[in-house]
Amino acid sequence: MHTPSSIVLIGMMGAGKTTVGRMLASDIGFEFIDADRELEERSGVTIPTIFEIEGEAGFRRREAAILDELSQRSRIVLATGGGAVLDAETRERLHERGLVIYLRASADEVFRRTRRDKSRPLLQGDDPRVTIEALLAQREPLYAETAHLTFQSASANPRRLVERLLAHPQVREVFEHTTRSVQRP
Repeated sequence: MHTPSSIVLIGMMGAGKTTVGRMLASDIGFEFIDADRELEERSGVTIPTIFEIEGEAGFRRREAAILDELSQRSRIVLATGGGAVLDAETRERLHERGLVIYLRASADEVFRRTRRDKSRPLLQGDDPRVTIEALLAQREPLYAETAHLTFQSASANPRRLVERLLAHPQVREVFEHTTRSVQRP
């Protein structure tokens, strides 16, 4: 397998992909990209608005297209949306193009971190806790299939998780490989 030139973070909403991704990118000198924010910037509307107008299927089409484009970049840390793994082609592309790290979070953690967040369309029903459990049951095997590495999300201390990531040989290899590539004359 070739050495990937980017790092992709996958996992449930609220698993810390954006927080950890931003810190990791800063530490290794990569660009950080949050796929959901990028999608909102390009479309000019929020994700809840896309869900409202186009439904989840419309949102997922947009998400797959932007992830296809972004995953071709090098020297980035890419935080995906929680449902990015639902599309088989996206799972395959992410796995082939980057070092994919699954930030695993329990249903309790996800609920605790997202329970007051009104910007998450899938959690606006009567019982968000039950929804989270169902989403996690559906997505867990897809996250595991897509990921090269799995780390338990660090709810209390994201800095400690970033340090663990930086200490992992595969993460260091991505950084060192791309740094050598950039420095070549």
